[in-house]
Parts: sequence; C-alpha cells; structure tokens
Amino acid sequence: MTLQSYPVAWILCVLIPSSVGMAQAVKPLPSRVAETKTAAKTKIWTLPRTTDGQPDMQGFWTNATFTPLERPMELGNKEFFTEAEAVAWEKERLARENSQAKDDIHYDNTLWQTENWSRVSNRRTSMIFDPPNGRIPALSAEGKKRAVIEVQNAKRRAASEDAQSRSLAERCIAWGNEGPPMIGSTYNANLQIVQAAGLFTIRHEIIHGYRVVPLDGSPHLPAAVHQLGGDSRGHWKGETLVVDTTNFNDQTNFRGPPSNTRQDIFSSRDMHVTERFTRVDAETIVYRFTVEDPSTWVRPWSGELLMKRTEGPIYEYACHEGNYGLANILAGARAAEREAAKATADKKAHE
Repeated sequence: MTLQSYPVAWILCVLIPSSVGMAQAVKPLPSRVAETKTAAKTKIWTLPRTTDGQPDMQGFWTNATFTPLERPMELGNKEFFTEAEAVAWEKERLARENSQAKDDIHYDNTLWQTENWSRVSNRRTSMIFDPPNGRIPALSAEGKKRAVIEVQNAKRRAASEDAQSRSLAERCIAWGNEGPPMIGSTYNANLQIVQAAGLFTIRHEIIHGYRVVPLDGSPHLPAAVHQLGGDSRGHWKGETLVVDTTNFNDQTNFRGPPSNTRQDIFSSRDMHVTERFTRVDAETIVYRFTVEDPSTWVRPWSGELLMKRTEGPIYEYACHEGNYGLANILAGARAAEREAAKATADKKAHE
C-alpha cells in the first residue's frame, strides 16, 4: 500500500486520538484456570447479567492484537507460543514499528499505531486454529476462477481507472473490520457493545459501522437479498452468544490490519459465518468465528482473538476525506498515464 493510494487529506480523519491503551498479555485458555484460582484468593468475579438475565457484555472493547490472522509457515502446527516466545514476538513487532524512517510520512506508521499496540492474543501463533496449520484453506475450483477476476480488480484499483475502482475503505463506505468476522483494524480498533431486550448491537469506531443482531428468533432475510455485512441473527447457548450470518454479497472483504492480515482475501455470496462471544472475566471476551464458503475455499476455517475492555467513549471517525480526494487521485493517475505515454513516444523517436 503506497502513500499515493491515500490522499493527504484522508490522513486527517485519524487525528482524533483513540481511547485504546496497550492491552495486557493473556495466557492460553488452559493456563487461565490456574490464574483464576489465584485471583479467587483476593476477589471472586461474578458474570454480570442484563435485566433479562443474559450475560452482560456491554461497554467498550478493543480487538487490537499483534497476533496474525494466518500462522507463519515456519511454525507449522504450533498453535501456542511459550511465554518467552510470545515476549520475543512482541519485541520484534515493536522494533519493526519503530524502525520506520522519521521522514516517511505514510499515515500507516508507528505514530498512528501506538494506540493499538496490543499483545499476542492468548499466546496464539495465529488467530486461525483450524485448519491445524493456522492458515486459510486452499481455493476451491470456483474460487480459483474468481481469483482471476480479483486480480483484474486489483489492477483497476492500482490504475485508478474510475472512482468505483478505488477501495470501499478509501471511499469511506466500509473498512472491512466490521465483519463478520471481526479481525480488527489498522488503528482505532475500538468497539462498543449495547444490549437490549431481543437485541445485541456492535458499534465500531472505524468506519462508524453498526451491526444490530436480533435475538428474537426471527428468520434471515430472503435468499435474494444480499448485504455487504450479511444478515445476522443471534441466540444464547448457555453463557455464549452465537451469531449466525448469511446473505453476504460479492463485495464483502476481510480487510484486517495490513501488518497481520493478507489484503487479497475475498469471498462469495455463499459465505456463512458463525461467531461466538463468551465473556470470561471483567476485562475479556473470547471471540471465536467459523467461516464457510464452498464457492471460495475447499473447507471451513475458524479463528479466535480476545476482546479486551478499554475506556470510552468512542470518538467520531468523520471519514469523508477519501471521497474529497478522489478528484486528485484520478487526475494524478491520468497525469501519470500521459507521462508514461510521452516517455514511450520519446523513446521510439530516438530509436
């Protein structure tokens, strides 16, 4: 991603500081039992409940993490880091963020990342834990055919052929972090959960997206209706909220942070996402998701990250600079084309 891809004016939309601080390192689920026993000696945590008796997850949370969506190939099936390995991984990531040249004015640098410096999520080597190699499965036959189209679309975006070819995030329509699945954002990875009778609402700071999940047993939208974020319906299974989402469209993407998520992941209208929210203590919600899309991948895949409590409120993310900058983006692309054409003509003239 280059500076030319983002007009300077759009950079201004992140000047409002985020409320996120550095999240605390968390140990793997198996070891949390010992931690809970230790904590119980000083204070016993009781799961709060809403007025209708359901687990209360209301408040402000962040899903920022250093944990990559996919596991590095060299780690194979290693699902968890040791404590020392997790510390080393965090140290390397911090060093990488701080190594950026001071005269590099790209918005996506350490100056914009410090608010979201979070630790390895539950010591996981990747968000994805199934398949066992921690990586997104291979494309299905239909997915391979559509991958060719995706490459063509990427070339159109790079060439800035028209306003519609630019990304949905740049045009301030949707960032991709709203999900599902929700795998974080480059910065300001903050969200607010509000519960009411029969409803579970998730509000994201970027790009001010809201997802209202009915819990009343109502059916999904008709099969012919497709939405960017799909159609979500939820129900409680014990202390866990299970959210089932269908009715996606072909523009849905998985735009997690470029530092830990591939930017070329696509899906189809057949995608089906199942999410599970489980509050395990005063500061943590375990968030798990499973993605199924036979029109894209040969098998389903599942992941996990931790949502950590943070202070509110969520500040306004007044995203509109990308749209204001479109005229200059397109004009710049046309100017570059003219220069390239002139250079080619001059070269031929001198041959």
